[in-house]
Amino acid sequence: MVTALLAPTTRPAPTAAARAAELEARLGDPGDPGNPLGFAALLRADEQARRFDAGEDALDGFGGSAEFVPVELGGRLDSVPGLVEVMRPVFRRDVALGMGYGMTSYMAASDVWTEGTPEQQARLAKVLLAGGRAAIAQPETTHSNDYVRSQVTARRVADGLLLSGGKPAINNLDRAEALVLFCRTDPEPGSRSLSALLFDPRELPLGRARTLPRHLAVGLRGCRFAGLEFDDCPLPDGALLGPPGSGIEAALRSFHLSRTVMSALAVGAVDTVLRTAAGFDQSHRPNGWGAARASAARTDTAVAGAFVNVLLYDSFAAVALRALHLLPEQTSVYSAALKYLMPRVLIETMYELSTVLGSGIYAREGSLGIFQKHLRDVPVLSLGHAGTVACQATVIPQLPWLARRSWFAEEPAPAGLFRLRDPLPPLRTERLSLACDRDSVSAELLAGVAEEAAGRGRVLAVLRELVALLAEQFRELREQVLELEEHPAAREVAGFALVDRYALLLAGASVLGVWRHAQGGDDPFLADPSWAAAALHKVARRLTPKVPALPPECEARILQEVRIRFSARHSYDLWNTPVSG
Repeated sequence: MVTALLAPTTRPAPTAAARAAELEARLGDPGDPGNPLGFAALLRADEQARRFDAGEDALDGFGGSAEFVPVELGGRLDSVPGLVEVMRPVFRRDVALGMGYGMTSYMAASDVWTEGTPEQQARLAKVLLAGGRAAIAQPETTHSNDYVRSQVTARRVADGLLLSGGKPAINNLDRAEALVLFCRTDPEPGSRSLSALLFDPRELPLGRARTLPRHLAVGLRGCRFAGLEFDDCPLPDGALLGPPGSGIEAALRSFHLSRTVMSALAVGAVDTVLRTAAGFDQSHRPNGWGAARASAARTDTAVAGAFVNVLLYDSFAAVALRALHLLPEQTSVYSAALKYLMPRVLIETMYELSTVLGSGIYAREGSLGIFQKHLRDVPVLSLGHAGTVACQATVIPQLPWLARRSWFAEEPAPAGLFRLRDPLPPLRTERLSLACDRDSVSAELLAGVAEEAAGRGRVLAVLRELVALLAEQFRELREQVLELEEHPAAREVAGFALVDRYALLLAGASVLGVWRHAQGGDDPFLADPSWAAAALHKVARRLTPKVPALPPECEARILQEVRIRFSARHSYDLWNTPVSG
């Protein structure tokens, strides 16, 4: 729980939407070759594997680090969805800038806001509000990627702790003024074997801590990953973040935040990839979109399908983000399922869009160069504790509890979970459960079956069919999960496939909820059944071969919206906000 130690500013801060718009304007048109914050400049930095300094300076001028500090501590962080809304303009432009400038600091800080003492919170808030950086060395899990696997141990001595071991890849280590590090404090396995530490890595004694050479990856070349090795390195007891042995609980709780936030921010990069493909398509038709070309039908399908994928995934992301505030006890499943779907939906979408560019995908400069950069950067976000297998392993043991106690018995989620602009209560991190036996989001599928949508037409008719089909798939999933309880030996192997089905159904339920609660709202496209039918159609096709065909007017309406937003310079996510360029 964050303790209010620093007085907030007396003048109310602008809303997240206003701050996002201000940041978008500061960054300017990314396609302008003369813009020092544009694609040309950031691609030069990426080619040289260096930080995009001009971008970091612009974010400093905006006061970007205040976005990671709660308002109670003098910052601007008042909601997790608000943080994502403000940072999406950065991720639309450069994932490495977003990670290097701030999201690494946020991931470290979220542990401190959750577990730290008032003094630790105040100290880190001071660092961040002054423009400093924090870093995090996260714990390895059973299913961690080798990219982050390692171990640091700490043994107690009379005047504190002695650290040994190492971490091979820590982002921002070279400039961090605060490091959150998870280490093993008990050699025996168990829930009390890990502890978290908070200290300034610049103050480590010489000869007891050694920085390893920079680790350069294919993606996020603008980030500086370096390793750190300890040799009986002393730290005082005051470095402990939370009680000794509380590291596992702290990490699992913070995973709810980091998995959800990073998954939602990835949408920004795919937004740019879609915009790049749409612009390429328009420019390579003799008379723009007014004239067809030989491959027009295939290209139209690819572009429309990519837009639907963005809306499908962003619906789940928006619901998972808002659930952190509204349904914190249920987010252990939502955060892991959302992160699991990122490679399946977003990364696959980017590769599908590469067919629109053809050989243009190999361009490393200009507006097309950003396409290839995002292709390299976004997959890196799925590594480590948030990797595919780690996320599946998080959900598998919770499936039997959900099947027995919640599915087909739970009340639907509150309407505010699906309404993007509804106010949210404060984040209560102490209510983020390590596991849960409730799921209100999937209940939206059953509510959709019971409620007849107003209006007529072929698209609405197919939408109703798809909702009923997904509800039946949900019923079959419950039966399969319950059957597995009688065959424990097959549970883990079969469980991975069941998590896949469950994640898709959660995404479908989120789409249905966003569409249903957009009726009568201020965005006529979100209230249109075309995108919702197309999104549920994609979900259903991954679950069963028996899927009703979409009416042709469905793709036509979606393609029309793609072109409207491109021409009007609006984002392709649910927010549909103005973008620069």
